[in-house]
Amino acid sequence: MSNLAIIIILLTVVTALAEVTDKIKIPYPILLVLAGMGIGFIPGLPAVELQPDIVFLIFLPPILYAAAWTTSWPDFKRAKRPITLLAIGCVIFTTCAVAAVAHYFIPNFSWAEAFVLGAIISPPDAVAATSATKGLGVPKRVVTILEGESLVNDATGLIAYRYAVAAVVTGTFSLSAAGLQFFYVAGGGIVFGLALGFIFKWIHKITPDNPTTDTTLTFLVPFIAYLGAEEFHMSGVLAVVAAGLYLSWNSSEIFSQRTRLQASGTWDTVLFLLNGIVFILIGLQLPVILNEIDNASYGKLIGYGAVVSLAVIVGRIIWVYPGAYIPRWLSKRIREREPDTNVRLVTVIAWSGMRGVVSLAAALALPLTLSDNQPFQNRSLIIFLTFCVIFSTLVIQGLSLRPLIKWLGIKPDDREHQDEIAARFRIATAVIEKIEEEYSLSVSEDVLNQIKTKYEVRIQRIAKDKTRNKMNEEQLLEFHRIQEELLKAERQYILSMRKSGKMSDEALRKIEYELDLEEARLILDKR
Repeated sequence: MSNLAIIIILLTVVTALAEVTDKIKIPYPILLVLAGMGIGFIPGLPAVELQPDIVFLIFLPPILYAAAWTTSWPDFKRAKRPITLLAIGCVIFTTCAVAAVAHYFIPNFSWAEAFVLGAIISPPDAVAATSATKGLGVPKRVVTILEGESLVNDATGLIAYRYAVAAVVTGTFSLSAAGLQFFYVAGGGIVFGLALGFIFKWIHKITPDNPTTDTTLTFLVPFIAYLGAEEFHMSGVLAVVAAGLYLSWNSSEIFSQRTRLQASGTWDTVLFLLNGIVFILIGLQLPVILNEIDNASYGKLIGYGAVVSLAVIVGRIIWVYPGAYIPRWLSKRIREREPDTNVRLVTVIAWSGMRGVVSLAAALALPLTLSDNQPFQNRSLIIFLTFCVIFSTLVIQGLSLRPLIKWLGIKPDDREHQDEIAARFRIATAVIEKIEEEYSLSVSEDVLNQIKTKYEVRIQRIAKDKTRNKMNEEQLLEFHRIQEELLKAERQYILSMRKSGKMSDEALRKIEYELDLEEARLILDKR
């Protein structure tokens, strides 16, 4: 079977499984990994290997860039303390905890190899964290912390991984040199990403508005940021994140509405395919990994995997609770700035440490030999343990997150929606005031009334939204169901009119476009 045929099959499987996950309400990375494992064990199929260079170059930059693009920079800044504690502190703590457990529980596992394993599996995955909490009604601050952590922690883990691998290969390690290098790699990556973001902002502003080329440029930024930073031995991950946050913050200035609509739709499709393929590929690696491990019983291997997975899960829990409360006990300013911290939300953060593609790619990128041409002794075992951690955190934590949130009694946070309604009302009111002040004497009364009607209708709709928020969940469901049925009826009417020759294709496209926008608005209201 050719590689092209395999890719087409994977795309088909990804699309079909996405439909299933929408119906059964589980994070799609879980189902994709399980499907990949099932496909991998089908007899007669060729082994599909995940090349680490492909992941680091093709998959990682756009996935991280998109996550940074959808992260609110003001929210990110407000949550920088817990994000930093998790993205740096928790990653380093988990690396050390896993290293200790692996060294003492796994025979013939050296300290250097143990630290390599710890660095590989310490950072949670950006896609898994976002997918696991989507649609669960988790407060916005929790989502911001998890997304912000997953954006930055890959850099911490990969930097630690780089020095741990060097220690294994060369047999030497300098903590002081590694510490200084860390600041150069991390700081340089951030500066490089911001500089690149500034350059692309300037390019967008001086070039004519063209949705196609503007959208193309958005796809080039993450790859240029990643490759450029890595060329200067800086953090490509942080460069991509910094560029994404900067351009996202300035997107309203540099993009027209046509570009935003086109770029949003294009990115949604590309990310769906990239995320789907990469999690399928993770599952497909298990048969390949097992074939590389010789002279080891599956019982022992599973036992080692369970111990290391437990160390990862428990290590995060041990770090998160003190990290959330000790600073609050010591600082009055933190208590005033973060008044809504409670043990239930901290528990969700502690349990949302799913690992993913970056960990597996880092494991597969381990060198085959050391500096003296001796084989990397436990390379295959490290790869297997990495897969066990990915599987355990994705499946166990991912599937139990929804029941945990329900058991904790966490209710959906509607503050974001209330803020949106208030903002819409203030904007519409301000525009009406501007119309009355600046146009009441210069335009005819008929024109003035037509213009004001648009915004008065908008205010009426906002008032209805406020009334609708007073409805209970059952009434809201009925409200949305009726709206969907009416939209469907409108679509049937325009199709029947076109078939009977009472409507032109041009009129159909225009009305259909308006219905599409109305349905999109309805979907947003349901979220």
